[in-house]
This record gives sequence, C-alpha cells and structure tokens, in this order.
Amino acid sequence: MNHANKLLTMGLSIVFTCLLTSCSEPSSEILVIDNVNGYSFDTDRQLFEFDSIAIAQGKVLKTGASLATQFPHATIIDGQNKTLIPGIIDAHGHVSSLGYTLMRIDVRDAASAQQAAANVAAYAADKAYLSWVRGRGWNQVLWPGQQFPTAAHLDKEINDRPVWLERVDGHAGWANSKALELAGIDSTTVSPPGGEIIKDSAGKPTGVLIDNAMNLVFSIIPDPSDSELRAALNTVSRHLLSLGITSTHDAGTTGPEHRLYKALADSGEMPLRIYSMISSTDPDLEQILAAGHSADANDFYSARSIKIYTDGALGSRGAAMLEPYSDRPGHRGLLLTSASVLRELFRQATEADFQVAIHAIGDKGNRIALDEIEYAYNSVGGRHLRHRIEHSQVVAIKDIPRFKMLNVIPSMQPTHATSDMNMAKARIGAMRLRGAYAWRSFLDQGSIVIAGSDYPVELANPFDGIHAAVTRQNKANQPKGGWIPSQAMSLEEAMRAFSIDAAWGAHQENTLGGLTPGKWADFIVIDRDIYNVPVQDLWKTQVLETWLAGEKVYSKAD
Repeated sequence: MNHANKLLTMGLSIVFTCLLTSCSEPSSEILVIDNVNGYSFDTDRQLFEFDSIAIAQGKVLKTGASLATQFPHATIIDGQNKTLIPGIIDAHGHVSSLGYTLMRIDVRDAASAQQAAANVAAYAADKAYLSWVRGRGWNQVLWPGQQFPTAAHLDKEINDRPVWLERVDGHAGWANSKALELAGIDSTTVSPPGGEIIKDSAGKPTGVLIDNAMNLVFSIIPDPSDSELRAALNTVSRHLLSLGITSTHDAGTTGPEHRLYKALADSGEMPLRIYSMISSTDPDLEQILAAGHSADANDFYSARSIKIYTDGALGSRGAAMLEPYSDRPGHRGLLLTSASVLRELFRQATEADFQVAIHAIGDKGNRIALDEIEYAYNSVGGRHLRHRIEHSQVVAIKDIPRFKMLNVIPSMQPTHATSDMNMAKARIGAMRLRGAYAWRSFLDQGSIVIAGSDYPVELANPFDGIHAAVTRQNKANQPKGGWIPSQAMSLEEAMRAFSIDAAWGAHQENTLGGLTPGKWADFIVIDRDIYNVPVQDLWKTQVLETWLAGEKVYSKAD
C-alpha cells in the first residue's frame, strides 16, 4: 500500500484548518471512528481515555466524545466499543534477522541438540537449491545437561552442505564440519579478539563459535541480494503489523538495508515505520554519517543513530563482567569493540549529530558504555543526542544513578528477564542480580525506560513483553509472585515504554507514540480492555486490526 505517496498528494491543509475551526471539509477527507474504548498518552505522558477519534490526511484531528456530531460529513465507522490504543513501538529489534528467521529453519522449540539437528535435516531435505542451510533459535540452557551442541550432532544428520545455526541471542553460532572446513577453522585456528572458538580437550573445534569468532563463518557466506532483502522486509512487516507493531527500531541496519529502506520510504512503498541504528561495523558507516540524518516526509524511515557493541550475551557467557562468572571460574566474558575504536565511534557520531545506541549486557560492558559516554560529553559534546544503552541488563548498583546523571536512556527488553530467570543466578550469583533487569530502579530515579522485544532473540509479540514487565512472570505465570517482583513496572509505565517513551528514544515524540492532534494516526484495535483485565492475562491479548497513518493495514478477520 502506497501510504506516503497518497499522503503527499493530499497535503496537510485540512489538518491545520480543522485544528482551528469546526471543520466542514468534504466527507471523503475525514474519517471518524466512533464508539471505541480508547486509551492514549497526552503530550505530558499522562494516560487519557476517549470514545471517538477523527482522522484526516493520516493524522489525528481530535479525540473525544461523539465526534460524529462534530464532523457530520465525515465517513463514520462504528468501533463497536472495542478497545483502541496507540500502535506499539518496539524500541529494539532486528528487522532483517527476524525476516530471515521467518524464512529459514527455526529450532527454538527443539528439546535437545539431537532434535534440533534432525529438524534441520528435515527442513533441508527438499531444498537442494540451498547452498547453505541456515537457521536460528537454539538455546542449550533449555536442553538436558545444558551443554553446548557440537558439529557431530549436525554431521550425523546433514554433512553434504554447510550448516550454520545462530543461537537464540545471536551471540553464538553452531556449525557442522562442512561449514568449519569452508571457513578454514581447525585446531590451529586462534580465537579472534572479542570472540571464542570453543574447543574440546584435544584442541579440536567443537562447532560452536562465540561473538566475534562467528565472523569467520559470516565472512564466507554470500551477502543477501536486494531481492532477498525485500523479501525479508515484506515477511517481517506482515508479521509485526499482525502483532500490533506499527514502528520498530532496527538495532544494526547495514548499508544495503539502509539504502533499500530509504528508497522505499521516499517512493511511498515502506510497509511499516523503521528507526534505524546503523551498524558501526558497516563499511558504509562514514558515508552514511556524512550524508546526515535520513528522514522522509511521512516518517516511515528515519536514520540518525548508530549501533555499537561493548560485549556479548549472558547465555553464551559473552557478557563482559567486572568479576568472573559464578559458573565459569576465571572467565569474565568478551569485549567486542576496543576502547580506541569505541572512542573514535563516539567522536564520529557526535560530529555527525547521530545518537549512539550501545549494546551492553554485563556490568563491565555497561560501565565501559557509561564511561565512554561521559568522556564524549567532556571532549566532543553530544548530551542532546539522547544516547541509549541497549539492554542495560546487568548493571553495578553504583552505576545505575549514572544513567540519570548522564541523560542516558536504558533501552530494555522485559521478556529477557523471564527468559533468563532460569539461568541468570547461576551465571552471576545473587548479589549481582540486585542490579539486573532493574526496571523499577531506573524508573524510580526518573530515567525514561524504553521497551522492545529484541526479536528474533525473543518472540516479537509486544503483549508478551507487557505481561513480563508488569508481572515478572512467564506465560505460565511462574514463578509465583514474580521473579524479583520489586523491579516490576506498572501497566501504565509498560505501555509508555512501548509507545510514547519509545518514540522519545528515537527523537519522534512529536509525530509518533500517542493519539493527540497532529500525530500520525497509528493505532490498533484489540480484543480486550487491557487496563481492566487480570494482569496474568495480558499476554493473551489479540490484535484485531492495525492502522497505519489512518489506513487499515491488518485485520485478523481477513
């Protein structure tokens, strides 16, 4: 659907006129959805209710009561008293990665390494055209023994083609022997800085590569073509819109993806809104920074941020810790970007007026991120850029106040807590958990927490995240009373984090994130009043319709 071209053609004159007058424009130009159970946040981030919404040129004209009488010539839709809320903004996802995951083998539900390997073989059996068999989703923590898988598991099932499966968090990969051979990985191969080649007691690679070691395989896999990028975008867009996500922040956009998204937005063909964090390792980074902010007239694509990594992930023990892991003595994780490179990236970003979104999971990773942000403020400036720390997952207690002092946004993913609760204590011990997944601590000090899912690490459904934020429980409502319940959010706080606050984290609070006059009419219709249901049922919420710039782009009934 060509949203942007339609909006450009129609212009915005009616929006401004209607804001100043009683509005008596032609009926075809105004849409009123009446009889709704509406909720949104105003410009002061306060929750308000409404039962009618008027829309023109893709933007909100007004919300209130019985607007059909105020706009008698408008097109009227009966909302049938369904609940209507702003479209969800996922503040941290991986757009193309989820697209490819949906198009490839997903082994998330495999109960063992053996089952995962068998599933891969079954998937590949009728796909002889695949030169590489690729997938994602394995998590050894959920398997008997919690041991990493091996190439031998895959070799037993499929050995004629290279197989490469990313761990659920994207910070480790599992290869068969064919893939290791093509990558030139053997017992003599040395682990690269910021990465680890897992080897057995005899020094032979097992098939698992951690963080930067994954690049040894990535470097020999052909880059996706433009048609593959388009297919991934179309696939993920349909999926996200069906879940009520109208805008997403893409944590690590490549140069080719940036060019495609920009072209689609400029031509009016972008299927959903994307705010890009350009990957700091992309060869085109300097060129993209030099070109300045990317934005189209209808806010479908924005690029004014770069994504940097300090460390890896907790599940693969790649998160950088100040003290050794509790379950791996002497091991403190991995640093993925050197101090000198971090400092130079902050300089480049600040001079280009780009926000920095820096991945940090371990307490050392978070401290390094905060230190570099503070150094940048004192040397090149950039305090106005709203720098973000993506995940802010395990933070030393004394570092939490620094987020507020430095105006750093904690960009957090609620389902990480409920996914990690089965292993986090084993990894880091009870004492360090006091600063882990600490949403309440950040909120209480006045930090604005923005929320996402980190798809495809987690499922993209935002109501899973809203439920986890409020209950600190999984969908089986376990553990009883919640895991570290003192760090839970209220429902209003969670909804802000997934809407108006997420928009603020992207410098988009004046155009997105709420249903107030002048903002884009991005909203969803859901099957229950989430503000008046038992919190344990929040995850069951179903999206009935998704509207983007005043046009219906998804209907569950279709």
